[in-house]
Amino acid sequence: MDAVELVALAASTSLLAGWRLYLVTFITGLGMHFGWVPLPENLQALDVLANPWILAIAGIGTFAEFFADKVAWVDSAWDSLHSLLRPLGGALLSLAIIDAGDPAFQVAAFLLGGGAAFMAHTGKASARTVVNASPEPVSNVVVSTVEDVATGGLLAMAILNPVMAAVVALLIIGLTFYLVMKARRLVARAMNKLRPPQEKI
Repeated sequence: MDAVELVALAASTSLLAGWRLYLVTFITGLGMHFGWVPLPENLQALDVLANPWILAIAGIGTFAEFFADKVAWVDSAWDSLHSLLRPLGGALLSLAIIDAGDPAFQVAAFLLGGGAAFMAHTGKASARTVVNASPEPVSNVVVSTVEDVATGGLLAMAILNPVMAAVVALLIIGLTFYLVMKARRLVARAMNKLRPPQEKI
């Protein structure tokens, strides 16, 4: 695995952690614990995720997030609570994947991972604001389930096919920007409706 593939894998994994940090940690750790994910020698720093304590914490977090994420406005509260944790988790995953000896490169990897996870988290939280504005509850469950399935599938792709990891990262970045812009327009329209008629733009 060359440097470009490692950076792409780190970016993809960090982005997915911005959606589902616990699920990404749990699947990766479980795969390594049972030997489903044979990591190359330069990724052995990730074997800490197979620690039983880490697996237990990630499993409990995955279980809690699975249900919290499917209830309107509870999901937004959950996202708010994880606004710092997801970027930090993404940064640590990126640092473990790249595992560079050069301190400057380690800082770059940490910032890359944290920025990618924060971007994905922001897009997810913004999209949920749009979905929560819908009067019916079904769309929230559907969107959350799609995120669960997409996270698992994209994580498997990123681990098994590092070349595709770059494509995954670019697609998620594009989707994130789209969701953020759509949420901003929705909030602007809602705020405009709340203003007195003489103040509306």
